[in-house]
Amino acid sequence: MPAEVLRLYGVGVSRDRSMLIRDVNWTVRDDESWVIVGPNGAGKTTLLQVVSGLMPPTEGFAEVLGEPVNGADLADLRSRVGISSAAVAEQVPRGEKVIDLVMTAGYGILGRGAEYYDSFDLIRAVELLDALGCSHLIRRRFGTLSEGERKRVQIARSLMADPELLLLDEPAAGLDLGGREEVLSRITALVRDPGSPVLVLVTHHVEEVPEGITHAMLMRKGAVIAAGPVADVFTERNLSRCFGVPLIIERRADRWMAFAAPLR
Repeated sequence: MPAEVLRLYGVGVSRDRSMLIRDVNWTVRDDESWVIVGPNGAGKTTLLQVVSGLMPPTEGFAEVLGEPVNGADLADLRSRVGISSAAVAEQVPRGEKVIDLVMTAGYGILGRGAEYYDSFDLIRAVELLDALGCSHLIRRRFGTLSEGERKRVQIARSLMADPELLLLDEPAAGLDLGGREEVLSRITALVRDPGSPVLVLVTHHVEEVPEGITHAMLMRKGAVIAAGPVADVFTERNLSRCFGVPLIIERRADRWMAFAAPLR
């Protein structure tokens, strides 16, 4: 029986009298990979913050990697969860070398100081960057990278501490077609690698769902509309309801496409 990686029951998060997410029930097992899809303001990023231990729920119960989020040692929990997001990228010093950015993730910090890194740290960081097609960038400064290079370096960083759960928040956002496909091919390789952590990915677009993702969740206005195996969730009815516009959904070569239904 596959083990539970995370379990949420009746989870809600409120801020300034507004509910960012509400009544979320969700279970992820270690033989699954998930994508969370929805429009802006749907609550996707808030949900990832709960799962990563960055934002405890104000309602309900959340358990991640066997630890209740409200009562966990958050420093320990965060070391077991890798995350790549725009919020993390914004905190990276522009002058930070790529190799240092990846190595510091093993110690949960941003910005290398006087701390000591041994040969194992260096070798692992280089191997991860190589796996993401970034080994040629190790001496570059983060602020000089293209958006696609930054995305791939961030994924390498999120894997440095050998996490059990990997959260990718809009890893293809802002990329051109070539950059998007390169990042998605790297994520597909992660999904297919049995040694990789359980993956949860957030996106606005079904076109950005990499091959191999097994499960999907649709969110709108802080609530879950549908969740389950991808083929069951990615229906025209569900996605039209999610985005508030009639959609036509197609699947080709294990990738998805969505476009507006023609007006009649």
